[in-house]
Amino acid sequence: MAELALEPLVMQGAGWADYGLVDSGHGRKLERYGPFRFIRPEAQALWSPRLADWPADGEFVPGSDEDGGGRWQFTRDVPREGWPLAWNEVRFTSQCTPFRHLGFFPDMAPVWDWMREQLAGKPDASTLNLFGYTGVGTLLLSEAGARMVHVDASKKSVEQGKDNAALSLLDDRPIRWLVDDAAKFAAREVRRARRYDGILLDPPKFGRGPDGEVWRLEENLAPLLADCRRLLDSDSRFLVLTVYAVRMSAIAIGELLRQVMADLGGTVEVGEMTVREEARGLLLPTAIFARWSKD
Repeated sequence: MAELALEPLVMQGAGWADYGLVDSGHGRKLERYGPFRFIRPEAQALWSPRLADWPADGEFVPGSDEDGGGRWQFTRDVPREGWPLAWNEVRFTSQCTPFRHLGFFPDMAPVWDWMREQLAGKPDASTLNLFGYTGVGTLLLSEAGARMVHVDASKKSVEQGKDNAALSLLDDRPIRWLVDDAAKFAAREVRRARRYDGILLDPPKFGRGPDGEVWRLEENLAPLLADCRRLLDSDSRFLVLTVYAVRMSAIAIGELLRQVMADLGGTVEVGEMTVREEARGLLLPTAIFARWSKD
């Protein structure tokens, strides 16, 4: 019987050479992405910032409602086609996207580390990345030796993932890059009796598949997790679920995951993902997570 750890964890992301949380407060955050600095909205930054003035190359100004819209305003020249960054040995392109993101999610760094630890000693582990976006997590697991299946509904994101693989000199690695609806793909893999050593799920609150399929987290997460369970077995190592921008408790998704994984044993841990501000060391919450591991 899988057990739910009752004490929440805090996954603390720290800055590295090409990324850092410089300052935060009053509903915004200032981050560095390589040679550039950007301001983005951050509802969880309820405190006062450290600095009175934030010199930045650009700022994302949100739309009038919490779910949509907004635009970038630039004060200096920023390459519209993006610029290269690196995390460990993996290189990728950062870019100011219309969705306020910059081509990857830096708070995922401790998740990447944890997954690589789970797969240590298991060469050629088969790993599935659903809602894989531009593939930074896929490449980090591939660089560690995993055989990857990367699925995202956005053709543009998948193509950028392939470009990132070439930039990292990993384009000859065993990676399947698929433009597909995550839920439909998982269901087909179940029918094919496929199995995986690990699964990463990073679903949006709302989204559409390549053929117009509608994804709503509250409605579609439970059946997708049930299919993911069928893709794992007693030799599998992990399943990680990260959830952003929803009014939902980590305990709620943890209990859902515990029930789904109950027959495989192991442990389900839950908590918050955070990024540590460089100067003051305070933790900025960014998302909630639940993760199952066999040991």
